[in-house]
Parts: sequence; structure tokens; C-alpha cells
Amino acid sequence: MLTHKEDHIASPNKQLIVIIQPNGLFHLDWQAVPQSPSSSEMAVQDEIYKRYSEHSEDFFFWLGFREKSEALSDSLCYLITIAAMFVRKLSKQPDIESLRQHSVVELEAEDKQYLLQKAPFLIGSQYLDVYWVEEAWDALHRAFSIRLESHDGSIAQLYASSDATMHLPGRVYFHLVENKKEGEYPFSFLSTYAADAPTEGKFRHLPLKNALIEYGENSGKLLELLSTVSKASENSAFISELLDSGDIFHPIGLTANEAYTFLTEVLMYEEAGILCRIPKWWKNKSDALKVSVSVGGKQPSHVSMEALIGFEAELWLAGEAVTVEELKHLLSEEEGLAFIKGKWVEVNHKRLQEALKAYEQAQKMIGNSGMTVVEAMRLQLNAAKMLDISEEAVELEITNGQWLDSVMNRLANPEEIEPITTEGHDFHANLRTYQERGVSWLHYMKTLGLGACLADDMGLGKTVQVIALLNFIRVHKKEKTLLVVPASLIGNWMSEIEKFAPSLKYYVYHPSENKAIDENDGNLEEHELFITTYGMLLKYEWLTERSWDTLILDEAQAIKNPGTKQTKLVKQIKASYKIAMTGTPIENRLSDLWSLFDFLNKGLLGTAKEFTQFAKNMRDSIDGYTRLKKVVSPFILRRLKTDKTIISDLPDKVEMKTYSTLSKNR
Repeated sequence: MLTHKEDHIASPNKQLIVIIQPNGLFHLDWQAVPQSPSSSEMAVQDEIYKRYSEHSEDFFFWLGFREKSEALSDSLCYLITIAAMFVRKLSKQPDIESLRQHSVVELEAEDKQYLLQKAPFLIGSQYLDVYWVEEAWDALHRAFSIRLESHDGSIAQLYASSDATMHLPGRVYFHLVENKKEGEYPFSFLSTYAADAPTEGKFRHLPLKNALIEYGENSGKLLELLSTVSKASENSAFISELLDSGDIFHPIGLTANEAYTFLTEVLMYEEAGILCRIPKWWKNKSDALKVSVSVGGKQPSHVSMEALIGFEAELWLAGEAVTVEELKHLLSEEEGLAFIKGKWVEVNHKRLQEALKAYEQAQKMIGNSGMTVVEAMRLQLNAAKMLDISEEAVELEITNGQWLDSVMNRLANPEEIEPITTEGHDFHANLRTYQERGVSWLHYMKTLGLGACLADDMGLGKTVQVIALLNFIRVHKKEKTLLVVPASLIGNWMSEIEKFAPSLKYYVYHPSENKAIDENDGNLEEHELFITTYGMLLKYEWLTERSWDTLILDEAQAIKNPGTKQTKLVKQIKASYKIAMTGTPIENRLSDLWSLFDFLNKGLLGTAKEFTQFAKNMRDSIDGYTRLKKVVSPFILRRLKTDKTIISDLPDKVEMKTYSTLSKNR
């Protein structure tokens, strides 16, 4: 579960984050933040870190009872989400008191997918896959077992002491299934219970009427078994009637209206401690009704971020496309369940009206001659806001049409991009395969007019890839490129250019190389590449006022703070094509990502205010982070040294700890 722990006293301007490591492992550390948390927020983080440091063995299970809050980092909230799922699933085991540490909590395939979808941007995300989730789940089982070693009471007492609002369920199950026979009762209802005597380590699930025989005249045990049913009947007239009539003990048929009442009350039953088994189509009822919007089916006449692309919208119900007339016909029906095209669906007037509204809004946008590539990508990020509908009321499915999908697929898979030739033309580097693909990817982005973030791991040769691109451009077209770097990297860039592309004419606008710098000294016409620093942009305003063919930022994390004068100045520079080079495009702070894309492809992530609101909603959204990653990932090319498919002959990293002896204070 954990790798190591350290004593640490948190400073007021730090936030606790999670660093993902291989094989289901993680590590907690502190990260500096712009704004200091309040004393209460800091106290919560200190409590978590203290538990992590002092009780690492059962920390993961303990974390499942913590509440998420805005004060906690996205990465820590994500870890809580995983642990809380385990704690919640464990609480639904009817035989948990008997099995105790031998309880096995199954992790379904949809659970794994959900947890991967919920993953935010975090350090070590390259290790986050199905295998990591499975290993982390095993770690939670071990943490739970260790926690029980120091707990002598019942599991119910353990839960009560950890979270007063969470209670273990009883042993009664409610089942609702479809009755394949057509007629007045298209559904069947059955109550079962987990019998006391286990069979081969598993508890038998018997019809509730068997409890009358098993307990006989022992009314106390029967009342104890039915306590959850009695509690549910207090708030449900439907269950109260079943209990009074004795039908609760027998399998019975239900009308569509009765089944609808049952389904709408499931949450109430579960809160009373009853475990419910219901049809999957009701669990996934948001999928039953949706508006599907396909963007970019055909290639526009010219490709750029401002190019207009077409899109089309469709209404879907129970997996089938429906017309507006069919949807309006449903609106005339009573609310409840309806059997349509061989499937049961919910007739919910509010949801139907929202779907119709979303469809009409989409049609209105279509009528306004399409949308730009930026708008199309942003639609995937925040479709509900752009269409002015409730995201909770109806599902919006945004997909790329044939052309846009092919473009995005090539961006995500550089090996599918038609390669450009970097050999010859006085270029003297032997590029590795992944570097050649990187150059082709950068060039393809340039042809599309899209800003690109080259985010390869440190040491994988970002500089030589950009030099190869600039040398290729030099041969085929006369262009002017501005390269902005930290002052400490000027010498490195000069050395790399002279070594690999000596015919690439460059000029350095920095006193360390040229004392007298003037806009009219003729160098702008004579050279192709101009190197300067972030600091010099403040001094030489004409560099920022000129329009460039290509603008490149090295160590682009220098513009992660959108409020600084330096960042604002960089974003004022006009360029047809922009490249950001950084080994750390995003880790835990989403504001860094917004600022980077505000430079690369302005408007893609909306305004700072819009993105901040979206980021706040992502924790509660099932696919919020997934949508964000889908939008930004085509514009980021990141390869890692740990990936053997990138460099197979790179030796494993060897870490050595050395200790120095400090002299006494004098």
C-alpha cells in the first residue's frame, strides 16, 4: 500500500498530495500552493498525514471514512474515492460479522472503469491502469484485516466509531425482475434473506418465507431479521402494504406502476438497511435517454482552430434512435414505465423535456453554419453549459465525426502520422524512432494550425526534436521563429543547433551573446531563428509586437501562473504556430493546465472563470476528468523513460541514499 513515510511538519502554504507508484502503491507528500489553507483546512490535512505516518498499515482502509472537501487536493480526494468504494461495498456484505477479515469484496469490471475515469491529473499517472487498481484493492483488503487485529468489537461497532452516518445493512434482500410473460404483471418481486448457516464458506440466500419455518416460535429473532423491512415500511406505503398483507413473504407479480413505485423508492430501502437487486437498465437509466452530437464528419475547406466544421444531432432512447415526434408522443403519456421497442424505459417528463430542449439547441447551433474546431472540442468538455441544459437531467454524448476522429486518432498515435524526412539537408543527428515520430507529430500539428505541447520526460531529447523540425521548415519554407528560453539554457540551445543543424541561422537577443541589440540592425531579415529569454521580453517590446510564424517556449512551466506580467506578455505574442516544451505539463494543479492551453489554443478550455467552475464540478462528475483528458490529450505528446517501448536499451534507474554529517552549531 505505502512505500515509505517521513516525519514532516506542514507549512501553512502547502497541500497534501498523492504520488502514484507502481503495483498499487502510493506515497503522500506536500506540495506548495499559491494560497494558504485556513487553519481548519490545515488541521484536516495534518490529521491525515499523521495517520499516514504513524499507522501506515491500515491507513488506506481508515481513509475510506474521510470526507472529501475542496481543501483537499484532487489526488487525495481520488484516493479517498477508491477507499470509500471499498468501505461502502464491504458494508453491504450480509455475512461480514461472521467472516470478518475473511470477507472478500468483489471489484466489478464497471467499478474498475469508473475508478479509472474518475482519476484526476496526478504525479505517477503513467502507472495508473487496471492492474494498479486491482493491486490497490488487494491492499485495501490487507488494511482492513490489519485494522481488525486491533479491534475486538463487532464490525458494526467499527463502522459506527469511524462514521456515525454509515451503518451495516440487515440480511434481507429485495429482488425485482422482469417477467417474460406478457400480461397484467410484467414484473416479479421476491424477498430473500441470508440464512444463518453457511455452506462451504458462503451464506445461503433463501426466500423470506423460509424464515417463518427456521425461527418458528422465536419471534425475537424473526423481528430482528425483519427490522430493516419494518423501518422501510415507516416511509413506504408500498412496503407497509406488503408487510401487513403478508405478501412480503411470497413471490408476487407487480404491475408496471407498482414496479415503478418500487424502483423510485430503492434508495429509501437501502437507507433502511435492505439490499436491493434491480434490473441493470434502471441502474443505467441515464443511458436510456440521451442526445448524441457528432462533430466534424467532413473535412473543412481549410484547417485551423478557426475553421468551421459541421455537426449533427440525434435523439436516442433505450439504445434506439428516435424522432422528435416519437419523443413528443411519450410526453403525452403518464409518468412511469413504458415498454418501447422491446425494452422498458422510464417516462420522466422533466428528462424528456430536457432532452428535447438539448436537441433543439443543438439544431439551432447547426443552423448557425457550424462551429470552430475550438468550439467543437470545448463542446466535449462542457456541452451542458453550451447547450444550456441540466447535465443531471439528460445524458449528452459528444462524439467526433469521421474526419475529426481520424485527426484526433493520429494526434494520439504519432506512429500513424505520415513521417517527414529529417535526414540530409545538413542535419547531423541520428534520431530514435520515437523522436522521428515526435518531429512528424509537431509538423502535423503545424499543418493543422494547432498549438502543440511537447512534454517528453527529461532526457528524451525534446530540444533535438524541435531543432529537427526547424531545420525541415528551413529547407522547405522561409519562416521566422521566436524561441523563448530561461537564460541558463541559451548556451545549450546554441551548442545543440551548431552540432545538429549548422545551416540553421539563429540570432540571440540577450546581452550575454550580443551587447548591442536593435530592432533595425538587419538581423530579423538575415536569420530564421531568434533566441531570447522570458526576461528580455519585458525589455524588447518589439519582440512581442511582431507576428511570428512559429513561437516556441522552452521550460513552458514559466507561464503556469496566468496572473504574472511575464505570462501575460508571452500570451500577447502573435504566432501562426505555437509549441510549448515542458517535462511537467500538469501534475496536481489544474490552473497550470489552463494557463498552458490559454497560450497554445486560446479558448479551448474556456475562460479562467469557466474552467475554475468546471474544475470544481469535476469531483462530483462521473466522467469530468475523462472529458478533460479527452480534450487536452491530443495536443500533448508525452513519452517516458520508464516506457520500454520508447527506449528498450536504457538501464533501470538506480537510487542510492547518502548521508552527510553536519557540524555543530557555533
